Amino acid sequence: MLRSIAIIVLLFTSLTALANQPSWRKVEQENLLYLQTNQGTVTIELAQFFAPRHVEYMRKLVQEGFYDGLPFYRVIENFVVQGGDTSGSKTSKVKTSMQAEIERDINKESPFTLVQSADLLAEQTGFIQGFAVGRSVSENKEWLIHCPGVINLARGNNIHSGTTDFAIMFGVSPRHLDRNMSVFGRVIDGWQALYKIERGDDLLSGAFSDAKQPSFIIKAYLGSQLAKNEQQHWLIEDTTSDYFQNKLAQRRKYSHDFYHHKGNGNLDVCYQKVASKQESK
Repeated sequence: MLRSIAIIVLLFTSLTALANQPSWRKVEQENLLYLQTNQGTVTIELAQFFAPRHVEYMRKLVQEGFYDGLPFYRVIENFVVQGGDTSGSKTSKVKTSMQAEIERDINKESPFTLVQSADLLAEQTGFIQGFAVGRSVSENKEWLIHCPGVINLARGNNIHSGTTDFAIMFGVSPRHLDRNMSVFGRVIDGWQALYKIERGDDLLSGAFSDAKQPSFIIKAYLGSQLAKNEQQHWLIEDTTSDYFQNKLAQRRKYSHDFYHHKGNGNLDVCYQKVASKQESK
């Protein structure tokens, strides 16, 4: 009897300990995109689960070396870092106009973690695999939200006109772009490099005058292109875990004595940090 009680206590203690620790998922090497820039390396997780055609397309461009040497030609403080072939002269065997992957029918099999209902700009917001997601239950649609670090395929007015240029959201959350752009990844490391990237001229909408040189990509490569002993193994906080759910619950409360105004219990999905780290070798 005493032994049974001890086992139950031990099991309860173990479960409690697990709830007080983050759990992690491992990013596949083919979904790790590295932008080695003259300011440092930016690490991006590709959203294979949401934009598979864009992800496969980006892999092909990277594998042929398309982005190597290209500039960040439009950089606006607190908005966007845009890079690619501004001259349109670089050759590619795979370059094409992409059919947009902006939203999809709500996937009831996806492990969606609700953050806010209703949000200012969506009926629901939450996370799927660490990516911020908006949902319209009434339309049965979901999409990736433009939080800082999100990367999309740049385009013209035609929604299917994106080819090779990309834009990384920088500083704020430009959610007017939600449901308007094809998001295919997000930055998980290398913010220091992004902050060092040369800013463009505000009067030129972030473009560069002849007197100022833009930062540039030295080399873009996938984790799967590296030798196994050179690969980095990245872990992303599991947004379905009890730990993450508890973290959200605590943030709704503003329970610390520092806070005299306790808020209204609402949360901004873009303000909820999803941790990432390299796995110890």
